[in-house]
This record gives sequence, C-alpha cells and structure tokens, in this order.
Amino acid sequence: MKKIAFVFPGQGSQYVGMGKEVSENYSEAKAVFMEADRVLGRNLTELCFNGPKELLMDTRNAQPAILTASIALLQALKAEGIRADYTAGHSLGEYSALVASEVLDFSEAISLVQKRAELMAGADPDHKGTMAAVLGMDRETLAGCLAEAQKTGPVEAANFNCPGQIVISGVKTAIAKARELVAAKGGNSIPLSVSGPFHSSFMKSAADAFKIQLESISWKEPTIPVIANVSAKAYHSGEIIDNLYRQVYSSVLWEDSINYLRQQGVEIFVEIGPGRVLSGLIKKTLKDVTIVNCEDLASIKKALDILKEV
Repeated sequence: MKKIAFVFPGQGSQYVGMGKEVSENYSEAKAVFMEADRVLGRNLTELCFNGPKELLMDTRNAQPAILTASIALLQALKAEGIRADYTAGHSLGEYSALVASEVLDFSEAISLVQKRAELMAGADPDHKGTMAAVLGMDRETLAGCLAEAQKTGPVEAANFNCPGQIVISGVKTAIAKARELVAAKGGNSIPLSVSGPFHSSFMKSAADAFKIQLESISWKEPTIPVIANVSAKAYHSGEIIDNLYRQVYSSVLWEDSINYLRQQGVEIFVEIGPGRVLSGLIKKTLKDVTIVNCEDLASIKKALDILKEV
C-alpha cells in the first residue's frame, strides 16, 4: 500500500463558488457548511458560493471560508472511503489538517480560526507591513539580503514554499530594501496583495492574544500524524498549543514539511481545498510522487480513479 498525505491550502486560495458543487452532491459536505453558519451566526455559505469577491478576500472571512470548504471536501472524500497516513496544512491549512486528524472537531476549529483571523487582521492597524515572494534565490543568499535589509526595519522569511520560492514579510521600507538587494544578487521578487505582514514578528501581539483561545480548547491526540508548520515534524503530545501559537508569527516550513513526508514514505499527496497552489509547490519540490487535488466534482472523480487503485 502506498502512503497517502492529505494537504490543505491556506489563505489566498479562496474563490467565489468554492465548495458549492460538493455541497450539492454530498450530504456530508452540506452539513459542514450548515454547521459553519450555525457556529458563526452568519451566512458564510452564501459568501463562499456567491460572493461578493471583495468580502470573501477579507482575512476575517477568507480564513473560516477556506477551512469550511476544505473540510466539506474532506468529508466527501471520507464518504468515498479514502483515508490518509499523514496530514499537513499550509498556515491556516494546518487547522484543516488538525480536524482531519481528529485533534479537534470542526465546530471548535471554525470558532478558533475566526478568532485567529480577527486578531491577525487587526495586528497591523496602520498598514505598515506587507509581503513579497522571492524567486530564484537559495535560503543562504536570501538570509544575507535580509540581514542587510533589517538595518532599515524588521523583515523576515515568512514561508519557505519550495526550492526557489520564499515569501518575506515585514515593514514596507525594509521589504523594499530587501527587494533591491535580491535584484542585485540576480533574484526576482513579486509584491503580494495581502492585508498584513503575516508570519513575522508583527504578528506577535496577535499570537499572544490568540494563545488564550488556544488554551481554552480540549485538544485530543492525533489519530493520524500531523506535520507542524513551525518544525516540519510530526506533532508530539503536549506541543499543540505551542505549535499553533508560534505558527502565527513564525516561518512556515512547507518545503521542509513536504521533504519530511517523502522521507516517511509518502508517495501520494492529495490537496484538499480550493485551488491548486500546494500541488504546484509540491511538484517543484519532489519529482517522484503522485499529486492529485480535490476542489470540485471533476477533480474528486479524477482523484478517486487514482486513489482507489492504491
């Protein structure tokens, strides 16, 4: 039997219409959207299915919406008898992974994610920070650029996504300086349209406030190993709160996580949730694995054709 990892996307993958087809065709998926509306006390389903896009893009809506769509799709796969050996999620997606591993239930997760989104959205009220993707540069060279740029202001590596793609986060002046230094070293960079400098020290105050919420949850032991963003290793007992607390202001070690999963013998990666961002990152990281995504009926059918052969 080939080992399977379920991986879940983070913020930025949202789009109007996500989850609609699966909700209309799987009662298990529809129940997830209904539960989200009940817990949040608002019509998140309508926003996911029909927009408007501007509201869906707001961090405070995007995070619970992506979680809901991802878990709805997960329930559809589970209804078809598909199970994983490992789970992982990119930033916000780590909460979907924790639900998949039964560390907490969906109702708890969406309440937690809603609070996380509100705190992160409010962590940079003066809009001093931003993020940029650095392309075609190794970690060591970028570290040198960041060390120099930090003389201008705080700037840090936020996401190690795949070889040659690292996202940086920090104050706008320092990001601008880092981009100049990257260009001088032969790299490229792209500014990102984000509402704040996520996964940086800017988010420390949000993390401190969020820790109170994390400590209020009755966490369970994972039924399937979950790979933590902050360590790129499987969660161990007693680490859940600290991992999720540090995740808010620390680097997402996604490339490292994917390599770790491959070292554990994973041969099939199933991206569950809106978009195909993670599938693209995994393709750039590993060459000898099967990658499928599940975001609508057509992709689920294609995935099932592959997974039921395993």
